[in-house]
Amino acid sequence: MSTSSIELSTGALKANLAFIRDLIGPNCILSSVVKGNAYGHGIEPFTEMLLGEGVQHFSVFSAGEAKRVFSVSGNKANIMIMGHLYDDELKWAIENEIEFFVFDSVRLEKALKIGRSINKKAIIHLELETGMNRTGFDQDALRAILPILKSYEDFYTLRGMCTHYAGAESISNYHRVNEQIKKFDELKSWLNEQGIESEICHTACSAASIRYPETQMDLVRIGILQYGFWPSKETFIDYLGKSKQPNSPLKGVLNWKSRVMNLKSVNTGEFVGYGISYIAEENLKVAAIPVGYAYGYDRGLSNLGRVLIKGHRVGVIGIVNMNMMLVDVTPIEDIEIGDEVTIIGQQGDFEISVASFSELSNQLNYEMLTRLPQDIPRHIN
Repeated sequence: MSTSSIELSTGALKANLAFIRDLIGPNCILSSVVKGNAYGHGIEPFTEMLLGEGVQHFSVFSAGEAKRVFSVSGNKANIMIMGHLYDDELKWAIENEIEFFVFDSVRLEKALKIGRSINKKAIIHLELETGMNRTGFDQDALRAILPILKSYEDFYTLRGMCTHYAGAESISNYHRVNEQIKKFDELKSWLNEQGIESEICHTACSAASIRYPETQMDLVRIGILQYGFWPSKETFIDYLGKSKQPNSPLKGVLNWKSRVMNLKSVNTGEFVGYGISYIAEENLKVAAIPVGYAYGYDRGLSNLGRVLIKGHRVGVIGIVNMNMMLVDVTPIEDIEIGDEVTIIGQQGDFEISVASFSELSNQLNYEMLTRLPQDIPRHIN
């Protein structure tokens, strides 16, 4: 039995999807990004929840993630692989009509040869290099692959042209993102002039969908927003300014909980936990919680983190261990072994947000969430 569990709120997901659909309008496809184990929420349960809410398009990074989504969705949804594919996975993707990015000539030619060998069209998205300098075809590379596209035109469907912005969540990247938008339009127009046209175009992530509405196009790849988090404080402030809304419409889907494992009294002047990072300045009551850095609770939160117990916000004291952490529960008079501990989520009048982890450590929202181990049980509420 696991030492902690994760609860996923259907009500919160409904609220977040309503916000996203209002943001992008009825004619833009919502592709739910569930890479990184659905940002720690669990690919299988989160895919099940999304299907129940009418989502029919999913974006993943790898074929392994695509197979996990496919195990839940079958042929009821479109799946798009944005990143890694081994050669032997290309055939599986083509056979099962899984869409995938192509961003180099090697993958493109291998995919089209496989399509020809099994007499089935590969469903591809051409990723265009617009200035991030990570993956994608620049104009010279596009010119080089034109003969390949022409010679194999019966063995692929060009579902999309796409790119990815280099930090749409930060105002510091404003000029760079705008240059990328222009470059995408230029490359798309050039391809169209060569007789290469796609069914759809897509460039927007969560941050771009909010800050650069013109990038929404035919499809948006939404990750962090659907889970109830903003890509950055800047993005949230930008939204509040444009919408004139006083509060965030997003609700955290994930609640991470554990239970008190042990209680101990510590006298004034005694050290707590490993080393000498924390000394009791008064008599304390200390609770051991069976969650440590091996279970996704960052060691950088030693002497900084907070959890909720019986409606109290209490602090982590001492060094976060591999398998447990210690918290000061002196203010809680009626605490007992087995009491529920909220690590992320709401309890009573208080909330521990994922954003608070990034404020107390060097972790991003995304980083903290995706580090949650896959073997923590996820339950849909």
